[in-house]
Amino acid sequence: MRTARTRKRESFGRASRTRREARDSNISAVFDPSPPLQFRPIRTRRVFEEICEQVRRQMGAGTLRPGDKLPAERELALQFGVSRTAVREALRSLEIAGIVGLQKGAKGGAFILKGDLDQITRSIRDLFYLGRITLDSLTETRALIMQTAVGLVSQRLTPEILSALRENVDRLSKLPRASTPQERVEISGEFYDLIGKATQNDVLQAIIASLSEIVLQKVAERQMTAMPNLLEHRCKLVEFLAKHDVAAAQEEMGRHLQALHKHLVREEKLSGKK
Repeated sequence: MRTARTRKRESFGRASRTRREARDSNISAVFDPSPPLQFRPIRTRRVFEEICEQVRRQMGAGTLRPGDKLPAERELALQFGVSRTAVREALRSLEIAGIVGLQKGAKGGAFILKGDLDQITRSIRDLFYLGRITLDSLTETRALIMQTAVGLVSQRLTPEILSALRENVDRLSKLPRASTPQERVEISGEFYDLIGKATQNDVLQAIIASLSEIVLQKVAERQMTAMPNLLEHRCKLVEFLAKHDVAAAQEEMGRHLQALHKHLVREEKLSGKK
C-alpha cells in the first residue's frame, strides 16, 4: 500500500510537471517565429466590418502577407463565430478595397494581394465627384505636392528620366494646333508619371499619379482648350531640373499650377458648370 508520504510526493511531482509544461508552453509561444493565424469571435452589429478590420490587423502584424491564402469560408465562419454569409460579405468588401483576390476552382480561395495604387486614385476621384473635395482644394494640394516633388527630382534625376522628359516635351511641341484634348492629356499624363517616377518615392509617385489623373480626366471630359504657354512651361521646367536648380524648378512648377487652376476655373464657367 502507498503511504501518505508517497501519495504526497506523487502529487507534488504531478504539480511540478504541470508547472513545467505551462512554462515551456509560454516560452514556445514567445519565441515561435510564425504564430498560427487565429481570429477572434465577433460580437458587434456590423459583423463584416469587424471581419475586415481583423484581417487588416493580421496584415499589419505580418501574420498575413501578399500571396497568403485565407482559411476556407467555413473555417473563417467558425473562427469568427459568424455566419458564412457575413464572411462572404466581408470578403467581397476586401476584394473591392483591393486587399484580397477571390479565385474560383479547386485551388481557388481568398488570397492577399500586393496592393493596388489605383485605389488611391479611385478614392480621391470619387470624393471629388461627390463634392467632398473642391477643385480649389484639389489644385492647391497638387501644387504643394508637385513643388515638393520637383525639389526631390532636382536632386535625384537620372539621365534616363531626363531623356524621357525631353522626348515628352518634343512630342508636345509637334502636336498640331487642331489636336484634341485627349491627345494633350495623354502626353501630360506621361509627363507627370515621369516626374513621379523620378522622385524615387513610391508614396509620392502614387499621389502625383492620382491627382494628375483626376485633373487631366476633367480636362478631357469637358473638352477644355489648351492652356496658354504650356510648352514654354515644360521646356523651362525640364531645363531647371537638368541643372539641379531646386528653387527655380519649384518656382516654375508653382507658377504653372496656379495658372492652370485659373484656366480650369475659367473653362468651367465657360462650359456653364460649376
